[in-house]
Amino acid sequence: MLFTDLQLIKPILDALTQEGYEKPTPIQSQAIPHLLEGKDLLGTAQTGTGKTAAFAIPILQNLYHKNTKNHQIKALILTPTRELAIQIEESFKAYGRHLPLKTLVIFGGVKQGAQEQALKKGVDILVATPGRLLDFINQGIISLKNLEIFVLDEADRMLDMGFVHDVKRVVKLLPPKRQTLFFSATFPKEIQELANSMLHNPVKVEVAPVSSTADTINQSIYFVEKDDKLDLLTHILQDEKLDQVLVFARTKHGSDKIARKLHKSNISAEAIHGNKSQNARQNALSNFKNKKTRVLVATDIAARGIDIDDLKYVINFELSDVSETYVHRIGRTGRAGTEGTSISFVDGLDLVNLRNTEKLIGKKIPVVKDHPFHPEKLVEQKRDSNNKPFVPKPKPQKKEDINFKKPKKKVFYRKK
Repeated sequence: MLFTDLQLIKPILDALTQEGYEKPTPIQSQAIPHLLEGKDLLGTAQTGTGKTAAFAIPILQNLYHKNTKNHQIKALILTPTRELAIQIEESFKAYGRHLPLKTLVIFGGVKQGAQEQALKKGVDILVATPGRLLDFINQGIISLKNLEIFVLDEADRMLDMGFVHDVKRVVKLLPPKRQTLFFSATFPKEIQELANSMLHNPVKVEVAPVSSTADTINQSIYFVEKDDKLDLLTHILQDEKLDQVLVFARTKHGSDKIARKLHKSNISAEAIHGNKSQNARQNALSNFKNKKTRVLVATDIAARGIDIDDLKYVINFELSDVSETYVHRIGRTGRAGTEGTSISFVDGLDLVNLRNTEKLIGKKIPVVKDHPFHPEKLVEQKRDSNNKPFVPKPKPQKKEDINFKKPKKKVFYRKK
């Protein structure tokens, strides 16, 4: 099956072609036809299965057919984390780039001014985390009276993070007549009860996550301190046989920083992410495919649709918080029976992600110690230089982590 078989409108098909999409994933092929008909959906799926496109594409098409010009909130996607919310917004903007629909993401942890101003200009599709959404509703900044489509994404993570009560408060504010989409990787009792209270005769879609890696990919782990990762990357790229390397970064800012560092070391590199224009992204990808650029640094959201023939090297500058993402990242190499190499940098903060990744793929990833930035080697180097053991300096504490003692109250005595 191709996307052209799903009765999608030309503006969306054109956008999907620009993203490099041809064939829908299982959840997309199963969900999109039902959602285009306006049915409720109960989906068992994890991040990494193509879930976002499965609901974003039909939402964009259904809202486009309504020909709304007043830009009031018609669709709400509620998700537990800021990072996931940003990725979902970027997906909506990518698939809907040729449509006159406005998408906005709101989340806490930042000042509300810019988000408030954007809301006043009008929004069709709102992606939000629970706390900031309820805050804006309580302030009278957001109204959901015109809502037609509600998506609850990562419901089990909502439960784990303590957001279920916030979700229930949001649901009470929604119009009773609406289309509801409910996604969760697991269904404990409380999540099942929540789904039953929200959905009306839902279509059920269940998709298992990708959890295996190709045997043709030579995987390895490099333990390294966070501050040494850029130097380690430059060191590895001194080997000229790595003539075409795809590097995955967690953030847009991080991908730009990596590309700049490589340039300073006379290594040709370009970064692609959601803040880059479509032309810039296409040019960077074209240069990489033609080997004019040796290194392409990409965020996960921008890496969707990247398909390079005979790509042999993938480097994870950081491991993703979502284990399935590791499988998709390194799957860019070792295709069609060819050999590939995957290298992952792991610092102290990545250890949990490493354990989760190894649990998912069912194997231990070999560790390479023979590099100059391995923590044990750094200790030995420091010991050799001054004949004293190396003790890393403790990181400065954040202000909020320090327990300040309240000053004792001064007692003033009246003179006799």
